[in-house]
Amino acid sequence: MNSFITLPEESLSEILSRTSPLDASRFAVISRGFNAASQSDTVWGRFLPSDYSQIVSRSVSPVVYATKKELYFSLCHSPIVLDGGKLSFFLDERTGKKCFMLGARELEILWGDTPQYWEWTPHADSRFSEVAWLDAVWWLDIRGKIKTQMLSPKTTYGAYLVFKLAEISKGLESANAVVRYVDNEADNDAENRAITVHLQQNNAQNGARRQTGQVPPRRVDGWMEIELGYFYNDEGCDEDVEARLTDIKPLAEKTGLIVEGIEFRPKTQFGST
Repeated sequence: MNSFITLPEESLSEILSRTSPLDASRFAVISRGFNAASQSDTVWGRFLPSDYSQIVSRSVSPVVYATKKELYFSLCHSPIVLDGGKLSFFLDERTGKKCFMLGARELEILWGDTPQYWEWTPHADSRFSEVAWLDAVWWLDIRGKIKTQMLSPKTTYGAYLVFKLAEISKGLESANAVVRYVDNEADNDAENRAITVHLQQNNAQNGARRQTGQVPPRRVDGWMEIELGYFYNDEGCDEDVEARLTDIKPLAEKTGLIVEGIEFRPKTQFGST
């Protein structure tokens, strides 16, 4: 380690840029040389996505930063809203990989434009201008699509429905969830591999079956989330991936679901944004 400490700052920066954001932060405490190198734009420019400047330019609000390290951690902790409010972007802090949330307006929601079924309304906790508020439906069907070229390659991504429940909600005890490649014939049977998820808990009383699928954790931003499935985004992959939540049980009215969006992020972190 002593031989590293004697290297010039430029060499230390080059070494750190080939590690990871987490490692670079750890090396900063070793010596003054490593600390100075760990602040450099050379290091953090490597950790940012190659297209970061183009992504940042699409932000609806100015993104102000003095250094690339400052920009990196800003994008980790403060998601930016892009493309006029359609989606948001942030980075996975440990890896620097890209994460996106499709806002509710970008989702395909069955009867979403029918006012007696769904309302579109602002929400104080949402990063978007509107959320989708379920008044009442019998068939629940929510889909979100993203192009894999937007995401980081060679990465396993999870898709997560981000939502809240109104004070009065019902009919959301269980639903089917699936993630699939839209145009991949080999993935045409994905719906047969759907998993069971629970947006609200039942009390398993009066003969009700105890829930056996996923139940939603609460995120640090106050919303809840449920994983709909996952997929591997290979190098050079250019396809559409669809995440879908459905519940078409007859004679089961559903109400009180508040949808912020569907988030796509690497399966290396828990919902911290």
